[in-house]
Amino acid sequence: MTEPAILVTGLHKRYGDVVAVDDLDLRVEPGEVVAIVGANGAGKTSTVEMIAGLRAPDRGRIAVLGLDPRRDRAALRQVLGVQLQEPYLHHALTVAELLDLYRGFYRNPRSAESLLDMVELAEHRGTRFERLSGGQQQRLSIALALVGRPRVVILDELTTGLDPRARRRVWAAIDALRDETVLLVSHAMDEVERLCDRVAVLDRGRVVALAPPAELNERAGTGSLEETFMALTGTEPEEM
Repeated sequence: MTEPAILVTGLHKRYGDVVAVDDLDLRVEPGEVVAIVGANGAGKTSTVEMIAGLRAPDRGRIAVLGLDPRRDRAALRQVLGVQLQEPYLHHALTVAELLDLYRGFYRNPRSAESLLDMVELAEHRGTRFERLSGGQQQRLSIALALVGRPRVVILDELTTGLDPRARRRVWAAIDALRDETVLLVSHAMDEVERLCDRVAVLDRGRVVALAPPAELNERAGTGSLEETFMALTGTEPEEM
């Protein structure tokens, strides 16, 4: 059997009296695009932050391409790209300077021009990060996640703040990443259905369903992923 790109077993995280992630299991195969969906507080962000090595689990095991996110942090940086919902970047640097900075971290980075074209920021190459709109900052964070040609990419709320045309461009970019494994956190069900091979539905820190979108709809007897999500969790996508 092929080694999974991401393997999570018995993952647990508590904040005080609140259990955010409750012995969660997840397996993502190489080349898959898998979405994590769930209502607010379901454990989505905590899960992806632990997979990315940004937060330590209380217990459980995580392997990304066989690497432990905490122990093998330096090696993981070369094969994992991460785009978080709220980017934390140096506000005084321009778009071009941030791309050059990040390209310097990798042996064979994507060209700055191809990245700028991908996220439609070529006209803003000289703009400081602090002067970009929220949507532009989001697009730049996507480019930075892809700069090192990562084998695994974590994308948190991929198209938040983007207009329809920009969303389609980003979707096309993700479609082109068929050799990479993508873990996508999203509340946009049209995006999930459009991009993902499988969907992991989280509820109260556990995976309550994991299957292709069409199969989930068939199991739930619904006509759309939004209806399936409501049937599985008792909440609407707007509450995610």
